[in-house]
Amino acid sequence: MTYDWIAFLTDYGRRDGFVAACHGVIAGIAPRVRVIDVTHDVPPQDVRHGAAVLAQTVPYLPPAVVVGVVDPGVGTHRRGVALRAGENVLIGPDNGLLSWAAEACGGTTAAVELTSPRFRLDTPATTFDGRDVFAPAAAHVAAGAHVSELGADVPVADLVRLPDPWVRVEPGTLEAEVHVVDHFGNVALAANADDLGSAGLAGAESVETTVGERRYRAPLGRSFAEVASGELVVLIDSSGHVSVAANQGDAAALLGVAPGDRLTLRSVPEGPGRHGAGPA
Repeated sequence: MTYDWIAFLTDYGRRDGFVAACHGVIAGIAPRVRVIDVTHDVPPQDVRHGAAVLAQTVPYLPPAVVVGVVDPGVGTHRRGVALRAGENVLIGPDNGLLSWAAEACGGTTAAVELTSPRFRLDTPATTFDGRDVFAPAAAHVAAGAHVSELGADVPVADLVRLPDPWVRVEPGTLEAEVHVVDHFGNVALAANADDLGSAGLAGAESVETTVGERRYRAPLGRSFAEVASGELVVLIDSSGHVSVAANQGDAAALLGVAPGDRLTLRSVPEGPGRHGAGPA
């Protein structure tokens, strides 16, 4: 099987030549393959953020070889792996980065460790596996190499997996950790629309958002523009997550939260109340 597409995510940024070098390796091995740059602006070494972005993105990609490189353990004994998941092959470090994306593709059905010297660059470097290991392996797979040729089998149960984000649902209350904060400062929770419904909040006019000792009341809406500029709104975002956003503002900064922090949404009595940046 060959692939027309390689999807590529890293924390390399664009100031240096790291991304271009990986593109060049892919082009040298599989010149007809096209590369989709998912993002190269994952915060440095933030495996969890990279995993969340990959998982949000892969359902909308064509069948592809998906390469993820957020790799604080590069040069150590951590494994480089290739996973079969649905119609896709996922390649990167075995540090949990690929785990949520594999689930979004239907689950990992086979895995190998990237040990074959035939499918890597022969360099003395130990700190640039994106160029020397992952990019060439992806290009060879896209050009028709079978995943089993890349190295020895790895039991799927032995792969590193990030823990599931924390969610708790009770009548009238939904508690969840912040799953990801995007470029706009929108705060996507680990909870989804079903969780909101199970908590009995789906039909609420507004909800109270609690962060530590601070409380904020916000309407439950469908778009950012349902509130005035700078005010908060709770909605289901484009990835299906319950999200706290600020119209033309930065909700994460207003709430003072980051990925991994916990928020609580509760039902509130109908009637006048404060919406926006300040405590309720």
